[in-house]
Amino acid sequence: MKILTLLGSPRKEGNTSKALKLFEKLVSESCEVEHINITDYEINGCLGCGSCKKVMEEPACVQKDDSLVIFDKMFASDVIVYATPLYFWNFSSQMKTLIDRQYCLTKGQAPKERKSFLNGKHIALLATCGGPDEENADHLKGVFDKVGNYNQCTIVGKYIVPFSFRPDFEKNTNEVANRMAQDVLNVELR
Repeated sequence: MKILTLLGSPRKEGNTSKALKLFEKLVSESCEVEHINITDYEINGCLGCGSCKKVMEEPACVQKDDSLVIFDKMFASDVIVYATPLYFWNFSSQMKTLIDRQYCLTKGQAPKERKSFLNGKHIALLATCGGPDEENADHLKGVFDKVGNYNQCTIVGKYIVPFSFRPDFEKNTNEVANRMAQDVLNVELR
């Protein structure tokens, strides 16, 4: 199984990175893991021009930046992990920019005519937050559900590491990373 992890934190060695590295270590013995730090790539915001919807055979984004490189890596992966700190009840701006650009990966608006280049991919959310999960990360999880549904992906799970600035962060991270690794390793591919 090939796993692509996308780190969407501007802090390359922050809490989200620590949680993601632990997950990667847990699955690397039995899976191929490729790690992408989004801040190392040039990704422009979506222009909302709709040009991508006029071509059905490819993503067809008019912008030729590094998002296309990341998309190719997503296409080649079985599982995609989106790792982000919770910023203002949502994805970090770095991750949100990449997610907005994924609009070009799905063609057709009506659910019955929709075709996604990510169809059947397994995706997981890993997020860290300074407060509790409940009534804090709810919006983030809801948006992730909608993104996964629109892109015709199978959601493996949404894993939140709460209270990431407390001394028990490491214990919480271990519990979440172990549960996430177990769920991802149990994914059945087509």
